[in-house]
Amino acid sequence: MRSLFGELRSKIAGKQVKIVFPEGNDERVVRAAARLKFEGLVEPIILGKPEDVTGLLTQLGFANPHVTIVDPATYADFDKMKELFLELRKGKATPEQADNILRDVNYFGVMLVQMGLADGMVSGAIHSTADTVRPALQIIKTKPGISRTSGVFLMNRESTKERYIMADCAINIDPNAQELAEIAVNTAETAAIFDIDPKVAMLSFSTYGSGKGPQVEKVAEAAKIAKELRPDLALDGELQFDAAFDADTAKIKAPESPVAGQANVFIFPDLQSGNIGYKIAQRLGMFEAIGPILQGLNKPVNDLSRGSSADDIYKLGIITAAQALEN
Repeated sequence: MRSLFGELRSKIAGKQVKIVFPEGNDERVVRAAARLKFEGLVEPIILGKPEDVTGLLTQLGFANPHVTIVDPATYADFDKMKELFLELRKGKATPEQADNILRDVNYFGVMLVQMGLADGMVSGAIHSTADTVRPALQIIKTKPGISRTSGVFLMNRESTKERYIMADCAINIDPNAQELAEIAVNTAETAAIFDIDPKVAMLSFSTYGSGKGPQVEKVAEAAKIAKELRPDLALDGELQFDAAFDADTAKIKAPESPVAGQANVFIFPDLQSGNIGYKIAQRLGMFEAIGPILQGLNKPVNDLSRGSSADDIYKLGIITAAQALEN
C-alpha cells in the first residue's frame, strides 16, 4: 500500500488547485506554500506585502518560486469584493465596516474562495480557530442539509497501514441527535478522500441498550436519523468502542451489526470524548493525528494549530487541495 500522502500527492499533482495562505508574514507558512508550488502540487496564493513575502522566500532559498502574492491593502478589485461581501451579509455590515473587515486577511482569503479565485484556504498558524472558522461560516456557509461544520482527525499509522477517522474532535461541544447524524454522514464522505471505505460506528458507553440514560438515547436516535439520511452507508449504533473495533467482542455484543468489529469511522457523542479519544490513540497507539480537518462547508477552509510546523502546514495544504477536488 502506498503512503497516505503519496496517494494524495498523486491525486492533486498537476491539477493547479489554488489554495490561499493568509499568513504570509509567517516563515512556516511561506516555506510550506513554496514547497507545494515547487513540487507542482498546489498553486498557492500568499497574502501579505509583496516585498515582505519575497524577502522571506529568498531567505528560505526559494529565489524564483513564481508564487502569487496578493496584498489586501492594494488589491485592485477590492470594491468588487466589498460589493459582494455586503450582498452576502445582507445588512449585517455597513460599507464602512466592510472596509475594515475585508482588510482582515482571513476574511479577505475566504472572499477569494467565495469569488472562485481560489479553491480553498489554510490558516491558523498565527490566528485562533475562531478567527479562521468565523469568516468561513459567514461567507462560504455549510452545504445543503448540513447545519454546522465539524472537525475530524485522520488517524494514520504508516507502520501498520491503518487509517481511521474520528469526529467531532474540534468544534461542536454537545451536538444533538440531528447534528450528530449530520456529522456522521459528513464524516463518511470525508473518509472517501483518503480512500477509506467508511464503516461508521456511533459510539457510546452502551451497545444496543446495554446502558441507559439520555446520552445513550441521543446516540441511538442519531444513528436512526443517519440511516434515514444515507441508507446506503454501513453505519450502526449505539456501539461501545470495543464492540465497534474488535471482531471477537463484536460477535458477543453485536453479532448482527454490519459495522461492529470492523469500524473505521468513529463518531463520538460529544467534543469532550472525541478530543480525549483521538489524543489517546495518538499518544498510546502511536498514530499520526492529522487535523482538525473541517468538513461541511461548501468550499474547504482548514484551521492549523498555532504550534504547527512547516511540514504540518504543507500536509494540510495537500488535504485542502484534495477536498477541493472532491467538491
